Amino acid sequence: MAGNQASAGHLLQLIRSGEATTRGELQQATGLSRSTVGHRLDQLFGAGWLRGATGTSTGGRPSARLEFDPTHAVVLVADLGTRHARVAVLDLSGTVLAEHTGALVIADGPDRALDQLARWSGPLLAEAGVGAERVCGVGLSVPGPVDWESARIVQPPIMPGWDRFPVRERMREAWAEHVGPMPAEGPLPVFVDNDANLMALAEQRAGHPDCTAFVLVKASTGIGAGVVVGGEIYRGIDGGAGDIGHIRLHDRPDALCMCGSYGCLAAVASGRSIAGQLTAAGVPTASGSDVREHLAAGQPDAVRLAREAGQRVGEVLVTVVTLLNPGVLMLSGDLAGTPFLTGVRELIYQRAMPRTTAHLQVVTSELGDRAALLGAARMVIDHLYAPDRADSRLAALARAGDGA
Repeated sequence: MAGNQASAGHLLQLIRSGEATTRGELQQATGLSRSTVGHRLDQLFGAGWLRGATGTSTGGRPSARLEFDPTHAVVLVADLGTRHARVAVLDLSGTVLAEHTGALVIADGPDRALDQLARWSGPLLAEAGVGAERVCGVGLSVPGPVDWESARIVQPPIMPGWDRFPVRERMREAWAEHVGPMPAEGPLPVFVDNDANLMALAEQRAGHPDCTAFVLVKASTGIGAGVVVGGEIYRGIDGGAGDIGHIRLHDRPDALCMCGSYGCLAAVASGRSIAGQLTAAGVPTASGSDVREHLAAGQPDAVRLAREAGQRVGEVLVTVVTLLNPGVLMLSGDLAGTPFLTGVRELIYQRAMPRTTAHLQVVTSELGDRAALLGAARMVIDHLYAPDRADSRLAALARAGDGA
């Protein structure tokens, strides 16, 4: 690493990755002098981001190992579903310190939803035993396409009133009203992403870190996919990557989708679609979560429809796995039980080329209902402590300290 790149933020990255964890290793990795490394480490220690730990020794004095301190701040994250939301406080290692699930109807609109999240946040922080000033960022998982840079949701089929709504700005207002002060370095960082993206990030990092091409399909009220390539979410140019629920099926022009089009995969094979089919068959079912309960009870019509839905989703996934050649295809969400998994596997292995599936694992979620929360936390932490952002935050903290 060239010296002009080895800022305090870059040193932090080397320490967090385990690439260099002593002063000597940092000097060797960066080419910086001992005094310059010392100065930049002083910045990181001064911010509370590092702690020392005694390393192992092969003789003589043990080396002083440096560690990222995951307890110096917390993140607050929320996973918004169609009828409920889950909110949690986590430290920077991803440990859940407090968690709450409550009713929240996403169709009621963003003002009410974001205000409710802020109302829940204060008591949750108290339960976790941390003050609002220790929250370094907020992460939101939503069931719709997101323009990640602006944190705005774009034409979401099941989120009326959310299109292009200023989520980041409104969340900050609600936070100031119900929770407390902003961080010392400036306005509260608020990040928003699609739920399938965040679930994919969490599952890949936790269970398949060596998989360089990873696809997660969430099949619940709607259908979406998250793609992780090279350890990073692939979002496309404006957040539309992975929106497979709105790929048209050639033989179902009668199926009206929530997006207003006909023949979408989600209109045929989602939890919402199965709920409608079950209700029509005399089995009252309101949502994908109700379908999940029927499947857990072994209700025969639900089992049959879930397998058929898996086959329809599998038709689309044949193209997805042929294009992306992933090592892992993970199924998650309300429908992701054995019948759905069986249907997906049948179609993929029947129609995809053997070369495409030779090294493909088709599996189900390992993190369960917490995947989106953990992914939201990872999103916040990755971006706040990336080298350039970390340097900006350190500079802002220094200015705030000088003005104190």
